Amino acid sequence: MTRHIGAQDGTTTSSLNCKLQGSTRLPAFSKDGDFVIGGDFSLHVYMNTVYSDYTSMPEPAKCKGSELQSSRAMVFAIEEINNSTELLPGIRLGYQIYDSCASVPVAVHMAFQILNSLDPVFSMDNNCSHSGMVMAVVGGSGSTTSISLSQVIRSFNIPQVSHFSTCSCLSDKQQYPNFFRTFPSDQFQAEAMAKLVKHFGWTWIGAVRSDSDYGNNGMASFLKAAQKEGICVEYSLSFHRTYPHSRIQRVADVIRRSTAMVVVALLSLGDMRALLEELSYEPSPSRQWIGSESWVTNSELMRFSFCAGAIGFGIPKSIIPGLRDFLLNLSPSQVASSQILTEFWEDAFNCTLTKRKRLCDGNEDIQNLQNQYTDTSQLRVTNMAYMAVYAVAHAIHNAVCQEINGTAKCDKLTKLESKQILIELKKVNFSQNGYDVSFDANGDPVAIYELVNWQKSENGVTEIVAVGLYDASRPVGQEFQIDKNLTWMEGSMKVPVSVCTDSCPPGTRKVLQKGKPICCYDCTACPEGEISNSTDSTDCLPCQKEFWPNKKRDTCIPKPVEYLSFQDLLGIILATFSVIGACLTIVTAAVFFCHRKTPIVRANNSELSFLLLISLTLCFLCSLTFIGAPSEWSCMLRHTAFGITFVLCISCVLGKTIVVLMAFKATIPGSNVMKWFGPPQQRMTVVSFTFIQVLICTVWLVVNPPFPIKNLTTYKEKIILECALGSAAGFWAVLGYLGILAAFCFVLAVLARKLPDNFNEAKLITISMLIFCTVWITFIPAYVSSPGKFTVVVEIFAILASSFGLIMCIFAPKCFIILFKPEKNTKKYLINKNQL
Repeated sequence: MTRHIGAQDGTTTSSLNCKLQGSTRLPAFSKDGDFVIGGDFSLHVYMNTVYSDYTSMPEPAKCKGSELQSSRAMVFAIEEINNSTELLPGIRLGYQIYDSCASVPVAVHMAFQILNSLDPVFSMDNNCSHSGMVMAVVGGSGSTTSISLSQVIRSFNIPQVSHFSTCSCLSDKQQYPNFFRTFPSDQFQAEAMAKLVKHFGWTWIGAVRSDSDYGNNGMASFLKAAQKEGICVEYSLSFHRTYPHSRIQRVADVIRRSTAMVVVALLSLGDMRALLEELSYEPSPSRQWIGSESWVTNSELMRFSFCAGAIGFGIPKSIIPGLRDFLLNLSPSQVASSQILTEFWEDAFNCTLTKRKRLCDGNEDIQNLQNQYTDTSQLRVTNMAYMAVYAVAHAIHNAVCQEINGTAKCDKLTKLESKQILIELKKVNFSQNGYDVSFDANGDPVAIYELVNWQKSENGVTEIVAVGLYDASRPVGQEFQIDKNLTWMEGSMKVPVSVCTDSCPPGTRKVLQKGKPICCYDCTACPEGEISNSTDSTDCLPCQKEFWPNKKRDTCIPKPVEYLSFQDLLGIILATFSVIGACLTIVTAAVFFCHRKTPIVRANNSELSFLLLISLTLCFLCSLTFIGAPSEWSCMLRHTAFGITFVLCISCVLGKTIVVLMAFKATIPGSNVMKWFGPPQQRMTVVSFTFIQVLICTVWLVVNPPFPIKNLTTYKEKIILECALGSAAGFWAVLGYLGILAAFCFVLAVLARKLPDNFNEAKLITISMLIFCTVWITFIPAYVSSPGKFTVVVEIFAILASSFGLIMCIFAPKCFIILFKPEKNTKKYLINKNQL
């Protein structure tokens, strides 16, 4: 048994039709002409795989209807050109079309056959004739065979125009200076496929490729483009249809087990067929197939129903007028004279022209034959072969023809070298049947793909439907034109989801999973104070200072502004107590005023008492300045008003205390002390003490006054409107001075508390100042530690508590006697020092 060779190209040299016969291989189709164009088509291809035990006999190579159609289209194009009066008038083109069987060895042998035609030893005509000499080659049908062919003929400057070789490597003019193609490079298709996958949101895919120049180079380009688009590949596998069956089986098993719902297949037609047959042995997994041009437009594979919904790129289908009639116009003599056509005929009608099987009886009607050869509804690759012939013809025309009076005149005896055709091919620019053909500096055409979709019709038949267009010449981002009438795997109208991890919603960010691709991640909520407002965000962004995330953390909203307002419950309570205190003080002043001539009012220094009541009223009312939104004026007023009114208040209390002490000193015989503490001196004392506080407040306001600020640090999620102290030294100077006066007053009151007098104010002042000092000593730590608006609450509470302490301790007992114990409000009771 002969073991396979040529596993990389899918052929066997032991196959009947692809066997090298001696040193010469005859063309499949040939015709002489003034200038001869060579053709390379894979008319046969070996399909069978090799099992690991090598016990199965390989099937013979089979004739491919699609490539037979393309080769016949080349013949049709040449006949059409020969009958043209505009292109190469008076010149007849010939052809030598070879079958390379998709085999590198056969393609190389064919290249040497073409080179032999250049040897003048084989020419039967004079030196000016080009009869039998191949001037250019159309083909090959695959990248691998084209590479082999180009490497042989490039040294002789023979141009090659391929109709179906897509490897991007062939665009390298350093290695392949003689190579052109009418079919776009895989580089464009790879980029288009990556953008297609990205367009539908698939970030987790599988990839399979042919283990050939076409598959490996194409997949390398795709993976590079996919990486730029942020697409992750779960697996990337390669195989060839001639590999051991176990290899293909492993590829199929990986596809079945994978979590990726989308599979990108850069496979040749034969490799794709082998994979789908393997997948069909078991219930095929539901997968969305993304196909390359090599198989996605081939109707032969539509028998695999589980591929319904496949989508991919193909060359736009075209119409070639007259081609169908030419293909069907096969006379018996034509069939009998060509081994290729004979084989096709016998295979199509299951008969034989020899006596070994059922003889063909002549009733076979090719008009009713339905196969790839007769189907001209999807002329894609065939049109590329047709255009390749016309490209070569235009290059020859430009080399041997001249325009004279608007009419082309061609000289078939012109000495024409292949290098001239190579030069002219670079300038080719024409339109045929509405299809434009030109080549860029790399010998590539403009990349235009038709986006096709396998859709099931109402009668259950899978059809190829054009659903969009990809034009690489359009501006970036506008290459695609995609229709909405797409169907997906299993005929679903819903776009399948293929991601490693579900998208992270706004408000979260992606955290990569260790050791896995970037498409596999965990979704973590944004940290405090940060948001993400897009899906699959990699980072969270901090909000601006005056903004804070909402609950979902997907947008920044203005922070709520907080201050002690008159609408707050605390504000209402404190304002109420402030007003009550002020009213109580006014009522007390009214009581004292109405009874100003009674002994108890006169005995307690009525002038200082009224001044004290006025200052207490101001103390109660100044607490209102601390409520409401801070402003420049309110900030300056609240602290200074508080400091001055309380100093005025304590100065009055201090004056009353000194008067009590001095009054008892005056009872000592010979004492003359009261003349220094009369009403003028008392007024001067109050004014002096108050003036010092006014001076401190003035310096504070001039140097660095309090001002409103937005406190953004105490609470992260809200703004506190408050008054900054400006100068902390000024604030503590005001408070310190007040504390010194209060302490001094308290000491004097303690000294005078035991003096014998029924209306001795010293006792009452002692208690009131004890309350006052206690409140303000407690105030300091509470003020420093209270956050936000509670700082203001503490300050107001201290003002109200100390103010209520003064009025209740000093004036409440007197008012009680005036209103409810008038019998005690007498001079006799006042001077009776023995009654308490």
